[in-house]
Amino acid sequence: MDRGGQGRPGAEGLRWAALFATHNDVGTAVLLAAMERAGVRRLVLGSTVAVYGEGRYRGMRSGPFYPGLRRRGDLDRGLFDHRAPRSGEVLTWEPMGEDAPLRPRSAYAASKVAQEHYALAWVANTGGHAAVLRYHHLYGEPVADGRRPRSAESGVVARFLAELAAGRPPRVFEDGGQVRDFMHVRDAAAATAAAVTRVVPGFVPLNIASGRPLTLWEVASTMAKAVDGPSPVVTGQCRITDIRHVVANPERARHALDFNARIIPAKGLAEYAARGVGRR
Repeated sequence: MDRGGQGRPGAEGLRWAALFATHNDVGTAVLLAAMERAGVRRLVLGSTVAVYGEGRYRGMRSGPFYPGLRRRGDLDRGLFDHRAPRSGEVLTWEPMGEDAPLRPRSAYAASKVAQEHYALAWVANTGGHAAVLRYHHLYGEPVADGRRPRSAESGVVARFLAELAAGRPPRVFEDGGQVRDFMHVRDAAAATAAAVTRVVPGFVPLNIASGRPLTLWEVASTMAKAVDGPSPVVTGQCRITDIRHVVANPERARHALDFNARIIPAKGLAEYAARGVGRR
């Protein structure tokens, strides 16, 4: 079975490590130094859910658990869920708060963690305020110049759309049970505007998410039905660096920014698919 290039996990993403570091890390350091010289004391930083890496889990007989990489042998046998190290019990995902450990799985995610750390150091040294917006998986219509919104960690929705537009079934990796939180770019823009207008004291990371998680199978199926396209195909493909589930708790953003995502993912994804293949 084709396992999607498991022999070199992350090799493709690491090819761009220097570029990510230049734009995200060096660029942020230059900006913060200029802000310090100019006496600017507020920062709104666009981060990403990718800083967490894998999500938070719990077993029936254990407390919260943050697993590492899944075992090669399990993936080869189609056992995609995380298991407790000693008992072998299948772990259940649960929403994750902003204080969860940051364990990036890609060069892009590592550069965003470093970016957050620069912002934290800037707050500690200047007494400034930084609202760090950890955007979850974004999707949305093209912007005014025709370009589609892009994120290094959220390309699966765009790939499903491209496959449907070509008349092909969307391909879903693993067993399709991977859980994510998808948010429309309009909601992301609203959260950003709220962070600009409201002063959030100190260094405050915020999960910017819809609060309505979906499996990748549900996402692909919703989009396919919206365009009367072929049903999704589960491929079983996987990579050892892939994340099984990552779902965040958006409660802190609700309180700090008075922000709630307005576009329900199931509806927004269907509309996105319909527009993308010319069915309005």
